[in-house]
Amino acid sequence: MRLTILGGGGFRVPLVYGALVGSEITELTLYDTDPLRLGVIRSVLDGLPPGPRVRVAEGLDDALRGADFVFSAIRVGGTAGRVQDERLPLAEGVLGQETVGAGGVLYGLRTVPVALHIAERVAAVAPDAWVINFTNPAGTVTEAMASVLGDRVIGICDSPVGLVRRAARAAGADPDSVSYDYVGLNHLGWLRSLTAPDGRDLLPGLLADSTALGSFEEGKLFGAEWLRALGSLPNEYLHYYYFRRETLAAVRAADETRGEFLDHQQGEFFARAAEHPDRAHALWESTRLEREETYMADSRAATGGWQRDSCDLDGGGYDRVALALMRAIASGGGTRLILNVRNGSTVPALPADAIVETVCEVDSRGARPVPCAPLGEAELGLMLQLKAVERATVEAAVFKDRDAALRALALHPLVDSPAVAGRILASVSAEA
Repeated sequence: MRLTILGGGGFRVPLVYGALVGSEITELTLYDTDPLRLGVIRSVLDGLPPGPRVRVAEGLDDALRGADFVFSAIRVGGTAGRVQDERLPLAEGVLGQETVGAGGVLYGLRTVPVALHIAERVAAVAPDAWVINFTNPAGTVTEAMASVLGDRVIGICDSPVGLVRRAARAAGADPDSVSYDYVGLNHLGWLRSLTAPDGRDLLPGLLADSTALGSFEEGKLFGAEWLRALGSLPNEYLHYYYFRRETLAAVRAADETRGEFLDHQQGEFFARAAEHPDRAHALWESTRLEREETYMADSRAATGGWQRDSCDLDGGGYDRVALALMRAIASGGGTRLILNVRNGSTVPALPADAIVETVCEVDSRGARPVPCAPLGEAELGLMLQLKAVERATVEAAVFKDRDAALRALALHPLVDSPAVAGRILASVSAEA
């Protein structure tokens, strides 16, 4: 099988390559608009165990032609764009974050047109390929690409699988043996059951055990009292919604935003690795570890400050999900994964073509959401509001519609005023 990675100069590409060692992928094609970054990543791959043959494409169509699977892992505007997405909202007193709040809307506005162009080229030169979307904001971007590719584009994220594995370990179960009910949107979902092989739901016992809840990331972020009140385990990104005052204060008090940290860190890494290609892999590994250690540092600071568990620092997750997804489609063997796919009738209050993040059955026909229990009013309300934001973001990006962009920003729960939304839009125009 042939795999193409768009954004082949991206920092996480070596994790994907490592997961492919010994797999059915025989050729990996990399494409990136930044030749320096692409060259550095090639040097990093040289330091890993031999995997599939690596080819560098001359252009987008060249990269796509003949591919069985296409990973879309692009960052439009680079880390400098992320810095702007974070700083402009913070200047107005609202959260700036890569995928959440006004920052996520700004990133989506910039990314959707490029993602749609990719989808159109896939449809033209590789119509049989499956597109696996890594590009953030994953729900918004997958929804835009699905308007061209239908069910042949599937979005993935490592947050849900990480939550399931951490919760299973805290409940004393083997993470590979449990089944689960998870539903929501990307970076806005809830784990609502965790079922052992003997059919017992382990979640009620876990929620009742304050010590167990305090042993893993989501328990520390949200606290036992709130988790018991919810009756579920939220995705870590819901901390921005449930504790918006605390997280905003922590972000504003930090010396730099996450985007600024990554901009400096990655800039230094790529410069040093380009100068010393023989040390590229070692430099990448130390940079990756620092990146994982500092992940969601603001939210951890807002809850008293604590270090991530060592088992969450390997940086894996989404790469393994992607490999399992490809294998299930290629072999036809069924598996269950949490993915971003078209809703169908999973959440009746949402349109059938809306992208949701939920448990799916995967085989040679692709990924199909499995039935789930009805959502509570609070969870459904958040989903409906955020889906309106995502759809307005796509509309604004496609049609260059300022009214839709204003709706996308002003309707977001973390933006507290249409006047604020208007000033953020004006600031983006001034920066352009």
